[in-house]
Amino acid sequence: WYFLFAYAILRSIPNKLGGVIALVMSIAILFLMPLLHTNQSQGLQFYPLNQILFWYMVITIILLTWIGARPVETPYILTGQILTVLYFSYYILNPIISKFWDNLLNN
Repeated sequence: WYFLFAYAILRSIPNKLGGVIALVMSIAILFLMPLLHTNQSQGLQFYPLNQILFWYMVITIILLTWIGARPVETPYILTGQILTVLYFSYYILNPIISKFWDNLLNN
């Protein structure tokens, strides 16, 4: 059950190779996140926008896990595709907002 979110990402991409690449990236990015952490502060208590993004990510993973357990039918396919875009957009937005907040605090 703990890989249902990755399975939902796999089946939300129509291309087989693209789905496998997205599946591998959805797991590999979790291992790369500690290496890519470049914030000046260690915790999220000084980054209020990132706190909101964190809960957005938790909800996205919960919904992707739920979608992974659903059958491949019309409303679940589109929902899985939207949630897949939201899942990967977190990893793009989080460092950008962190850098913005660091620059805002330093100036």
